[in-house]
Amino acid sequence: MANSDPTKLDTAAVEAYMARTIPGFQGPLTAQKFDNGQSNPTFKLTSPSGQYVLRRKPPGQLLKSAHAVDREFRVQSALWDTEVPVAKMYTLCEDDDVLGSMFYIMEAVEGRNIQAPDMPDVPREQRRLINEEMARVLACIHAVDVDAVGLSDYGPAGNYYERQIGRWTKQYRASETDHQPAMEELMTWLAANIPAEDGLRTLAHGDYRIDNMLFHKTDPRCVAVLDWELSTTGHPYADVAAVVMQWGMPPTSRGLAGVNRKETNVMEDEEFIATYCKYAGIPEIPQFGFYLAFTCFRMAGILQGIKKRLIDGTASNPQRAKTAAEGVPRFAEAGLAAAKTV
Repeated sequence: MANSDPTKLDTAAVEAYMARTIPGFQGPLTAQKFDNGQSNPTFKLTSPSGQYVLRRKPPGQLLKSAHAVDREFRVQSALWDTEVPVAKMYTLCEDDDVLGSMFYIMEAVEGRNIQAPDMPDVPREQRRLINEEMARVLACIHAVDVDAVGLSDYGPAGNYYERQIGRWTKQYRASETDHQPAMEELMTWLAANIPAEDGLRTLAHGDYRIDNMLFHKTDPRCVAVLDWELSTTGHPYADVAAVVMQWGMPPTSRGLAGVNRKETNVMEDEEFIATYCKYAGIPEIPQFGFYLAFTCFRMAGILQGIKKRLIDGTASNPQRAKTAAEGVPRFAEAGLAAAKTV
């Protein structure tokens, strides 16, 4: 069995597996771990037959339903022939004896991974166009016919927010390390203010933001949406709120708080929401503050899980995990601020 260290990869085991499962693959194989991919360790694989990406579950004791790389593989496979840009999926390995945890291998898509929403390394004239592309692609995700692509059972029926709040409350409790008053208040408010069921049920990405996308090297065009771990069939407005939530954070947390958006040439929150509505064919998103509060709560829950893995010694990137752990109260407080706008 492979080394349980999440920063290491048994390339011999991977090479042997790829030779058995991927037509045309040729070794030898080398691997380099990406710095991102905090939840599921991710590696770039290089061989004479081309470049690939391997994404695996981390080792150790994991929360139930977390790190669902099999779901990532399934949804991206289903989207391959749709208008949603995704990488080509090659193989899913559910045999823990190969590497010690489940993993999948996909194509390595060439493109720009833009880490910061103010896009300092992107030509100024392209920035607003990239924001518009983000809104367009998000509307494409929500327009997917889940029945036609085989994802009708990808998420449970019923009120999306009720089940998500229940799930993430349980996840938070399972990884709780200290008392967070703002998080307690936010969880109570959300449970008491779930909007009435409106009949909207679409594919939802669950963690939609600029650094989970790849863009063409020179054009403001998305070539792949990444990191589908939190995807499900659910409610579309949470994805829109996830973008706005991230933008509300300080630049040190990959946000836009305090940034002069007009000078930088990036969209204001309201413009992004309106652009999404244009592509989605809807007039507006009512009670947006609830959806924003919900996404802040979920992000705080995700970061709490990272904090717990840091304490347990199983974090994929300990230094980045330490920074992420500090965001739990910040996102909880941001969620409470959004709740007050409803």
